[in-house]
Amino acid sequence: MSKLVTIYGGSGFVGRYIARRMAKEGWRVRVAVRRPNEAMFVKPYGVPGQVEPVLCNIRNDASVAAVMQGADAVVNCVGILNEVGKNTFDAVQTEGAERIARIAAEQGITNMVHVSAIGADADGASEYARTKAAGETAVLKHQPNAVVLRPSIIFGAEDQFFNRFAGMTRLSPLLPIAHADTKFQPVYVDDVAKAAVAALTGKAAAGVYELGGPEVKSFGALMQQMLDVINRRRLVVSLPGPIAKLVALGFDLLQFVSFQLIENKMLTRDQLKNLKLDNVVSADAKGFEDLGIRPVTAGSVLPDYLWKFRPAGQYDDIMDSARNLRNDL
Repeated sequence: MSKLVTIYGGSGFVGRYIARRMAKEGWRVRVAVRRPNEAMFVKPYGVPGQVEPVLCNIRNDASVAAVMQGADAVVNCVGILNEVGKNTFDAVQTEGAERIARIAAEQGITNMVHVSAIGADADGASEYARTKAAGETAVLKHQPNAVVLRPSIIFGAEDQFFNRFAGMTRLSPLLPIAHADTKFQPVYVDDVAKAAVAALTGKAAAGVYELGGPEVKSFGALMQQMLDVINRRRLVVSLPGPIAKLVALGFDLLQFVSFQLIENKMLTRDQLKNLKLDNVVSADAKGFEDLGIRPVTAGSVLPDYLWKFRPAGQYDDIMDSARNLRNDL
């Protein structure tokens, strides 16, 4: 019988790509999510019955253990950028990660991949960074042979980075950002999935891998690259520190006074702390080269999904050609 992998958060941005690639490898894939009815799109990744979404709450031991029964490997892709309700940074990124690793060890599973993030730091300024680091420590305590993946900012069709800012260009001639000089090393989501598959299939040694794309660019430069792709002229404005703090505080307060009915998906005070630090691969870190993977550039992928933000959408190039033709005449 084919091997089975349980992917916690397997319908999320990164998890769905890992699920698809593991199905192509011939594995049975169990996609553990809070809302299985919203994850039915993963079923066509394989033949009927090969990929199945199942209910799981990573804050509960019994729930985590139930969906892990019979698995040969586990992947933890669960993470949050903002605390909402019971899904706090500590509950999800520390306790949740520890719970998955501990129960996997109890069930005799030693093949585990944990998706963390560059910037994980036990002494970090943000709660996000500290809980990511604590999660890694907890995973390696129970799973010393685990592979921990630390990607930089991840881009892809479903991302909440380029899509979000591209959407903002429809509303204003200005594109305000915080810490425009902070450097990122954008990595394609499917390259991260390739790294996870390499680990799960025994092609990667245990340890921590930092994953970044071929290019390092500042936040401001990435926004300009996005604007070039969507054919829009907008003034990229780097908010002064005090103003950025007020903006983040305002969005956090809006979430609070709405009793979290309005989730802050724009900028939190915790995210602002993260934005102060460069998000690039360390000089001495293991990375894609050690996994035999050649990552792709953002420029080769962004046009494939950001076209919808162009003034004329998919017809933008045609409209531009028509305008040029009229000018020539």
